[in-house]
Amino acid sequence: MIKAVISLLALAAASAAHAEPPAGVATEATKTANAGVADQLPIDDQTDFENANRGFLAKIEEPILNEDGSVAWDPSAFDFVQGQAPDTVNPSLWRQGKLNSIHGLFEVVPGIYQFRGYDLAQMTLIAGKTGWIVIDPLTTPAPAKAGLALANKMLGERPVVAVIFSHSHGDHFGGVAGVASSDDIQSGKIQVIAPHGWLAESIGESVIAGTAMNRRVQFQFGTALPVGKTGHVGGGLGQKLSSGDVALVPPTKSINKDGETLVVDGIAFDFMDAGETEAPAELVFYLPQFKALHTAEVVTRTFHNVLTPRGALVRDTLKWSKVIDMMLARYGAKSDVLLASHHWPTWGRDNLQTTLKNQRGIYRYVHDQTMRQANQGATMHEIAENIGEPDFALTDFGVRDYYGTLNHNSKAVYQRYFGWWDANPALYNALPPVEASRKYVAAMGGADKTLAIGEKAFDEGDYRWAATIFNHLVFADTSNETAKKWLASTYEQLGFQAEAGTWRNIYLVGAKELREGNNTKDSISTANGKVLSGIPAVDLFDALATRFNPGKMQGEGGILHFSFPDRNEAVRIDLGKSVMFPRAQPYTAGSDGSDTQITISRAMFTKMLLREISPVELLQKKELTITGNTALMAAMFAALDEVDPQFD
Repeated sequence: MIKAVISLLALAAASAAHAEPPAGVATEATKTANAGVADQLPIDDQTDFENANRGFLAKIEEPILNEDGSVAWDPSAFDFVQGQAPDTVNPSLWRQGKLNSIHGLFEVVPGIYQFRGYDLAQMTLIAGKTGWIVIDPLTTPAPAKAGLALANKMLGERPVVAVIFSHSHGDHFGGVAGVASSDDIQSGKIQVIAPHGWLAESIGESVIAGTAMNRRVQFQFGTALPVGKTGHVGGGLGQKLSSGDVALVPPTKSINKDGETLVVDGIAFDFMDAGETEAPAELVFYLPQFKALHTAEVVTRTFHNVLTPRGALVRDTLKWSKVIDMMLARYGAKSDVLLASHHWPTWGRDNLQTTLKNQRGIYRYVHDQTMRQANQGATMHEIAENIGEPDFALTDFGVRDYYGTLNHNSKAVYQRYFGWWDANPALYNALPPVEASRKYVAAMGGADKTLAIGEKAFDEGDYRWAATIFNHLVFADTSNETAKKWLASTYEQLGFQAEAGTWRNIYLVGAKELREGNNTKDSISTANGKVLSGIPAVDLFDALATRFNPGKMQGEGGILHFSFPDRNEAVRIDLGKSVMFPRAQPYTAGSDGSDTQITISRAMFTKMLLREISPVELLQKKELTITGNTALMAAMFAALDEVDPQFD
């Protein structure tokens, strides 16, 4: 009874005068947590640093600019990531940031070169018989163009003869315009090679889910964070994404599902299908001439995401481990170097085989240990707390939680097999966040008492509980500025302790938006003319259909027939009161039994979608013709929701 009275008095005193939460400094609890990480791991091991610097040829020191003069990449931005880790950064993540900050053009072996440290991903250049074969031309054109120019300067001028997209993620194809013109691709002068299913998967991630995904990217990659010891220090997989407009170019050659051997400009490629691992469409390849294995993003120097915070399909860790095992069996005994589309190479057959075994092991570990506990009745969150880590994670930094984490990925494995419900009936149809939070705050005795409970948790270094308390306060009353400040400071400490660059970014972006508001301008846009023009017409209409709002639909609907003569494409739209259903059609300019016929070039249609020109102007310029029920097209577009790329 006495203890209860003392506790109530303490809470009352705290609520009477709420302290100002700390900002930008590590608390004693965070300092202790980070020091424990440094004591547990061989932080001073230099092997990765030797590999990351090996083969250095030259570097770019000046900022790389986009065509509009904006900065695509500043090579000096991460110069501060040197020396011992500050208290505000997990020392293991700091080590990874130092490695990812090493930048320049590097020789992997004579004939294979990498442009590293100028984007989240790396660009590989292979010297063919007559020109360059470019692997994964980065996120945006400017760094890719600069890397190619540096290679030509240092190694001799060569034309680009082929581009290979290893998989369907934008940081590996968005910069293609920097190394290959659309005219050279269309004429066949430059071949574009990608895994089977690449175009459909790229569209699914970049366009259909693009708006929400780009907003979530701001959290995962910390695009709005200032770089610095209390801000962005790296994303684990790389330092950050470059800035600028991405492009999407359909491949001219697809590698089939079983893989194949292909000679490109005199260089033999032994392709292996790796789809449904790190990406739905992905390939890896072996280069017999160089005894080199390129593992794309299936094997890098981090534990990867099984379900990315930005959003994507849940990946198959069991298949992922088996694909790595297949690489080990096929190529492990005959490869002298392993290189990938992120990080730095690994040289030496024994080192390479150990890398493959440990990478195989980490994905199998998270799969098997999640399922072992699930089959014993543990729920998703219980499994994540008790997943542990394999023994080799204490010595192999390449399987550490820099990008994906065992906690996060075990939940993804659970989701893949069982879905989002963790088998607790109370959570099957739980209250929505705002309503639940208001009830929690009321149950805890009101805002002041709830705030005092949160402050006490913060002072004790119990930041996960403090975040839960303050989050309820903010959701219950978004005008509670004191709660916002405390929640921001709590997120900040969680970020300062995180080993994963993604976790750090998510927490620190949350803190920044709580303190400053949601006012960031997205640094990367997939809703631009280059991307939209590269998408088949029916896929573009599928994306538009995800904006169809039945509440805005006027009239009974009907059938619209869109013809795009410059692309020999046609799409038939069955427009109803509740559903807008596109279907690809053989190209025709006639009525095709439709109610409304629209003829327009894809170039002008893209401009219209981007609101660079209005339908009225297009009609006046005779760039657009509409016959039949002319009001039906207006009804369709009027029923499409506006997109807010910076939603809360």
